Amino acid sequence: MATIMTPEFWLALSQIILINIVLSGDNAVVIALASRSLPPSQQKKAILFGSVGAIVLRVVLTFFAIYLLSLPYLKLVGAALLLWIGIGLLSGDDEGGDLEGHSNLFAAIKTIIVADLVMSLDNVIGVAAAAKGDIVLLVVGLVISIPLIIYGSTVILKLMNRFPIIITLGAGLLGWVAGEMAFSDPSIAGWAGSHHDLHLVLPVTGAVLVVAVGKWMESRASAQQAALETRGA
Repeated sequence: MATIMTPEFWLALSQIILINIVLSGDNAVVIALASRSLPPSQQKKAILFGSVGAIVLRVVLTFFAIYLLSLPYLKLVGAALLLWIGIGLLSGDDEGGDLEGHSNLFAAIKTIIVADLVMSLDNVIGVAAAAKGDIVLLVVGLVISIPLIIYGSTVILKLMNRFPIIITLGAGLLGWVAGEMAFSDPSIAGWAGSHHDLHLVLPVTGAVLVVAVGKWMESRASAQQAALETRGA
């Protein structure tokens, strides 16, 4: 384990923090998307608890990252889950307006943690490599990254309120990440290697699929709600 007073320790720590900053942009988008429909007071709780829970799970995942990433079909399952999350966030299925406030908060936190866990399958490899097996470095680096992710989520959430198009772009980003994840699954490594020119097809398809299906479900839900209000009148 690197001594805290050595230059090597601080160099490795800086690398871990930088990796987390670079790789946590899409995670900040998920957090902002999942908490956007909550009241302001609950938004802060969802961002805080969701971020902390996601970081803790990311630490655990890092210890098993190399083994997990070698398992066939795991990334395909993760990609499918991420597509489902992205569609749900865009279509409004995550809002649950008829639920109690604490249920909405719990649902948002659960979405944040699950999405971050899935999206971190690749990210943790970079962090684990920088830590070089040093648990102290790993934990300290990830703990320091928590306020960075929370701040980024808060900024994106404010931008979403001013520019709703960011919600659509954020959901599309989840679809893009899902496509990249599916393309790198070990079970299709042979096919992917011989079709490297198609490495953008799955990400683009994922992004389009999330936006198209999410928007369609959103419009259908709006039409149903309008019909119910008309009958009630």
